[in-house]
Amino acid sequence: MPIRRLPPETVNRIAAGEVVERPASAVKELVENALDAGAARIEIQVDQGGLARILVADDGSGLGREELALALERHATSKLAPGADGEWDLLRIATLGFRGEALPSIGSVARLTLTSRPKSGGDAFSLTVEGGLMGAPQPAPFPGPHGARVEVRDLFFATPARLKFMKSERAEAMAVTEEVKRQAMAHEAVSFTLDLDGRRVLRLAAETPGPEGRLRRLAAVLGADFQDNALLIDQTREGVRLSGYAGLPTFSRGNASHQHLFVNGRPVRDRLLQGALRAAYADFLARDRHPLAALYLELDPTEVDVNVHPAKAEVRFRDPGLVRGLMIGALRHALAGAGHQASTTVAGAALGSFRPGQGGFAPPRAAGFSAWQAGGWSAAPALPGLDAMSARVEPGLAEAGAAYEGAQIVDPLDNPLGAARAQLHETYILAQTRDGVVIVDQHAAHERLVYERMKQQIAAGGVARQTLLMPEVVNLDPAEAERVAARAQELAELGLILERFGPGAVLVRETPALLGDVDVQGLVKDIADDLAEADGALALKERLGEVCGTLACRGSVRAGRRLNAAEMNALLREMEITPHSGQCNHGRPTYVELKLADIERLFGRR
Repeated sequence: MPIRRLPPETVNRIAAGEVVERPASAVKELVENALDAGAARIEIQVDQGGLARILVADDGSGLGREELALALERHATSKLAPGADGEWDLLRIATLGFRGEALPSIGSVARLTLTSRPKSGGDAFSLTVEGGLMGAPQPAPFPGPHGARVEVRDLFFATPARLKFMKSERAEAMAVTEEVKRQAMAHEAVSFTLDLDGRRVLRLAAETPGPEGRLRRLAAVLGADFQDNALLIDQTREGVRLSGYAGLPTFSRGNASHQHLFVNGRPVRDRLLQGALRAAYADFLARDRHPLAALYLELDPTEVDVNVHPAKAEVRFRDPGLVRGLMIGALRHALAGAGHQASTTVAGAALGSFRPGQGGFAPPRAAGFSAWQAGGWSAAPALPGLDAMSARVEPGLAEAGAAYEGAQIVDPLDNPLGAARAQLHETYILAQTRDGVVIVDQHAAHERLVYERMKQQIAAGGVARQTLLMPEVVNLDPAEAERVAARAQELAELGLILERFGPGAVLVRETPALLGDVDVQGLVKDIADDLAEADGALALKERLGEVCGTLACRGSVRAGRRLNAAEMNALLREMEITPHSGQCNHGRPTYVELKLADIERLFGRR
């Protein structure tokens, strides 16, 4: 078959298939153009999921008449310029867009009208493109002093086959909403409004740049609960800065859709960053739970390549190890600073489980409670078991457990987790604080305490190793064996001693004692797979974490064990000084705190 040169309109449609996958992709490109133009206000209108109409209006720098036609030509952009040597540098990208593909790609598959008035002054003009056919600029009305309005109608009318792959109008509208939210989270100083079929669904006022304004924008997008349960992240290492907010482990979700990552103001979905986020929370969440986070990475443009994906949704870092280490270290530092804090939603869920009936709570009718009779209140017979011995803290024990500093008594009620008052069902510790009550799951709490002690011992003395009676040979692909042997020193720090054994094998002499009778073959092959994905010795670290968690679980105070007052108070005091004690090793809360005001509301006292 002979080689043919494709006509320009076909080339544009092929390019549009890469850049404009669905209406949300078109909205993304147009919003990024507005942001690059310095817009402080962006308005988006979408009808029928974006397939019928998309309008993006901004108050940016705008375009003059002579620039309109050029803006709609393929690979024409104002965002790149040659250097002093005449070279075009694609490694120093300081804008969101740079290829000059968005407008011509959209215009090749839809009916596009670009109307603009330049900030430098002059009249407004508009230009229309239908299926790649461009008209001439015409004078047009414009509502603002400067900016641009891009209206897209009948998306994919020129490529009707693409319409068969679109989802429902509702699904496409939801995708557009999520895309606008991502852009709004990345640029808190810009106001955003979004109308779907004439109904305003998003109205975000511009916030002051900085952590406080960013948190207010995140709360407006992700919900007020995120603001109450987010930890501030702000760390810099070797010119790379990570900032933003990450949720407490107990404030987690069943999927990763609430994780938002940004690189130099660009929303991305990067496996390296997502893996680092998952690794930072590995000690605190079960595998089916995912943290909420909005993290912003800022680094020199020459240190990151954004030209590796048609939609610019993925990036490649020059030093991925530095970025990964910064993320894990910053997140773990913030989690450690949270101490024993648990999310506020834990108490809210507990209070929400109480369902008061119509008109308030009915008085109890069971025996053992005072009951109203014609002559007034009278005491009914006690319920069986209420007069039996319990693990309650008798009067005087709390005072006996108070700490002394010189002659001054420190009231245990002033401690963050209060003073133990009783043990319920030999599983839960009931503590009283100055303004509420705390219910502690004794097994979950002690499990976390034991786990943290074990990690400290490993960090202090290294991982204890066990020597194999007979060294084991693990056969690998030559490239895999090379990768594993190159990391032998790092693996030795984790208790795995190995060495090269020919071109396609390694010899394992010692394994971590914590792993017990380990499958050496499977362990080394898993490590080789992880190293192939540039994830370090992650399998070994994860297995050590799992074993530590298992040992901590088995060595902890079990549910059903009766504790005395001193033991309960000792557990509370250790929780207060131990990092991450607000959740067990699986991400479940170790305690629930109910404020007195909330309890009073339950009983209609306020």
